[in-house]
Amino acid sequence: MSKFPDILTDEKIKDSNKDFRNALFSLDKKFIDKDNSVHLTRIYSATKQLDIRNKILRLLYDFDFPELKIFFDSAYKKERYLDMKIYALRGLSQFISEKDTEKLLLKFNLTLLKRQETTSYNYQEYELLRGQNSLPYLVEKYNYNCFKETLNQVNDQYNAMPDAFKGHFTIDKNGEFVSLRSPEESSKMIKEFFNQL
Repeated sequence: MSKFPDILTDEKIKDSNKDFRNALFSLDKKFIDKDNSVHLTRIYSATKQLDIRNKILRLLYDFDFPELKIFFDSAYKKERYLDMKIYALRGLSQFISEKDTEKLLLKFNLTLLKRQETTSYNYQEYELLRGQNSLPYLVEKYNYNCFKETLNQVNDQYNAMPDAFKGHFTIDKNGEFVSLRSPEESSKMIKEFFNQL
């Protein structure tokens, strides 16, 4: 018997509905199967809400149902945030070769390099990419040089930032946010940095 929430199968429900959001954000991966995963891919494709797309990518990225190859490929192309591109690539990597992965990461790395120039203190994105469900996971699972190179680039760019932007939070292996400092402490450190400029 499936515990997949009925509300997520309703194509007419709005993604702003409280019960819909509660069902999605409390959904356990163990209740996802090949048949009901289509509802999640439909929701992903229909919504503009970043938090919903992010959650769906994280719910699906460990599944290798054949239909998901097209979904992950499309999601990788669609997403602009680098962490979400990596979540899509985590799913897509189950279907593509190391050579194809390397091609995707060459362009990704150029974008990452540009981020350092355009957003000097991009600590949030770096922490997401360094999260245990992101690049470190891919390096450990696949051991591809291209993943190692990308993670090294992320770490180099992260380490080049002032200390005021480091160590505020991390992401655990389940993709959950883990605060390392209180919001007040983080805010104080960043404000002090800018006051010294």
